[in-house]
Amino acid sequence: MQQTVESLGALERRIDLTVPAEAIDKEVQTRLTKLARTVKLPGFRPGKVPLKMVAQNYGAQVHAEVLNDKVGEAFSSAVTAGNLRVAGAPRLEPRTVEGSQDLAFSATFEVYPEIEVGDLSGVQVQRAVCPVGDAEVDRTLEIMRKQRASYEDVDRAAADGDVVTVDFKGTLDGTPFDGGTATDFPFALGQGRMLPEFEAAVVGMRPGEARTFPLTFPADYTAKELAGKAVQFELTLKKVQQPVLPPLDAHFAQSLGIADGDLDKMRTEIRANLEREVASRLRARTKDSVMAGLLTVATFEIPKSLVEAEKQRLGESARNDLVARGVAAKEAPLPLDLFAPQAERRVRLGLLLGEVVRKNGLQPRPDHIRKLVEEMAQSYERPQEVINWYLSDRKRLGELENVALEDNVTNWVLERSKVVDAPVAFDELMGHGGR
Repeated sequence: MQQTVESLGALERRIDLTVPAEAIDKEVQTRLTKLARTVKLPGFRPGKVPLKMVAQNYGAQVHAEVLNDKVGEAFSSAVTAGNLRVAGAPRLEPRTVEGSQDLAFSATFEVYPEIEVGDLSGVQVQRAVCPVGDAEVDRTLEIMRKQRASYEDVDRAAADGDVVTVDFKGTLDGTPFDGGTATDFPFALGQGRMLPEFEAAVVGMRPGEARTFPLTFPADYTAKELAGKAVQFELTLKKVQQPVLPPLDAHFAQSLGIADGDLDKMRTEIRANLEREVASRLRARTKDSVMAGLLTVATFEIPKSLVEAEKQRLGESARNDLVARGVAAKEAPLPLDLFAPQAERRVRLGLLLGEVVRKNGLQPRPDHIRKLVEEMAQSYERPQEVINWYLSDRKRLGELENVALEDNVTNWVLERSKVVDAPVAFDELMGHGGR
């Protein structure tokens, strides 16, 4: 078995390998002999099938298996001898060696880059901060009341926050279009469910009023046949309902799981849950800043094969998401180049994190992972069941190990960089918007 290694670029390598034909033939013979002890063929008892017939029926399959194994062994031996860290799967191509019956092939592949992390002392990292006090608890209670609101009919002009029921018919050049007609259609004003021009036409109308108005669909509208088109809508407002918020009383507290309806206890639990959620979101924001800063102090080539694999993974995930939303897969072609920037960043960051962890011994400890599980479980009604659920599954624990690893890297970077506190508004952090 002979081998040579050639450098084709910063990370690309090629190894020319040769596997002796004699070794292949010998292994094929060995496997066919072993197979003959158990193989069954019509007219023969198990173990009594002539070796020649075994070879006729299974020879091609066994030969292919041996070739695959021998090529794999040859490649593995070569990269081990060369102390090469292979990234992705190799591309194998046959070679012709004049006057030889041996199997000759070339394996082209990429290796992992050498990564040097630069000085972090000059890197500015933003640590997100957001206090949780009585005002934040009050804001959360207000949102929870809105989520549990009932609605009553009112005879007045429609306004943001109301739920309206309408009939409408849309026409394009005088002709109705698909999806443009509805009867007794309810929606909440101010939540962005309908196009802004549509909602604006409804605001100020009273029950029983009718209105005709123009509307131009956005250029990027999902229904391509309507994108950028100007249409006419005929609309009748049939009902206006205003929200009625539940009072902050014992019954409300009981609806949140406070058995005795104690309002102080309710606020205490809401505050504790809120502090956990805010802390989690702040960590995520700080982590994003840390990762961005870390990327500025390490420049290195990344294996194209890993980027391609990540693009495939992201594309598949996006397609599955569309299918889950009711879009047929064939109707949602997603060019993989769309995911190239995200894939490149994820691969680069993954390699960099791995190097930082390896060189600085930042692997997560079992007690760190256990703490994460316990913190996560506190937001559930039966924390111990959640803890047991996580601890009983290696895959679920693996997900938390990744979180713990990123926490370790985040703390390591924060200790070595310029940290600036970055206040975040509560509503922005929690994604409340105008609710």
